[in-house]
Amino acid sequence: MAEHGNVADHGEYPRNEFELVTGEAVALDVRPASVILRAAGTIIDWLAYLLLFLVMALAVIWLVGDSIDVALARALSISGLVFSILIVPMTVETLTGGRSLGKLAIGARIVRDDGGAIQLRHAFIRALVGVMELYFTFGGLAAMTALLNGRSKRLGDLLAGTYSQHERVPADAAPVRGLPLELEEWSQIVDIVRLPDQLSRRIAQFLRQASRLTPDSRTRLASGLADEASAFVSPLPAVPSEMFLLGVAAVRRDREYAALLLERSRLERLRPALENLPHGFPNR
Repeated sequence: MAEHGNVADHGEYPRNEFELVTGEAVALDVRPASVILRAAGTIIDWLAYLLLFLVMALAVIWLVGDSIDVALARALSISGLVFSILIVPMTVETLTGGRSLGKLAIGARIVRDDGGAIQLRHAFIRALVGVMELYFTFGGLAAMTALLNGRSKRLGDLLAGTYSQHERVPADAAPVRGLPLELEEWSQIVDIVRLPDQLSRRIAQFLRQASRLTPDSRTRLASGLADEASAFVSPLPAVPSEMFLLGVAAVRRDREYAALLLERSRLERLRPALENLPHGFPNR
């Protein structure tokens, strides 16, 4: 290839900072909620829980009246406050899988650091520490802690091993680039073995972001990725590195799509045999 020269100093294409690799080696592009979004969701939850406390207090006053003992009133107030800002948040997050009214409003969910759903102990730690960092300091400690780490974690998240995952992300509307005309004949004879998953992701990420890179960075990264991908492709076309990567991605996409269509057609032919009861059972 014309531009595949030995580039010893090119760095590996930067991996996504928020990429999560599951136990099945599947990479997920997850994004934590920003500090501003978390603050908005926390304010909504804060107002909802305090409103619940006020409703409970008014209900007690309406039921008991002014004849209630001062000590009993103080005990009920403390119990109601603990119930509103500790028990209720913990229960809501546990039953809803990390969601609450504020998190539904901003499109976020509390998950473990490995991406799994939180359990009761995670919600308890977050709610207990949240009483101090959200209510006693009016969110100041939580905001300062969230600004000092990449996932916008507050102190309760650091202790519980959780973070707020932003689920309401815009759809990827990037256009699908087809096979270059210069590689049409090559695409009929090329043999492309399965690329490593990490290399495939880096090539796809580069092709999506190539137009936003500087010319030097674009050429350097394309050359480095083409050098890595050339070990899995035969024959190699005499084209620029970026066009080579585009051709490899297009051929793999077209062949995988054709394989899926073939598999679907085979399943459709087998559907009657798979769904029908054997030998007319039970109406024999």
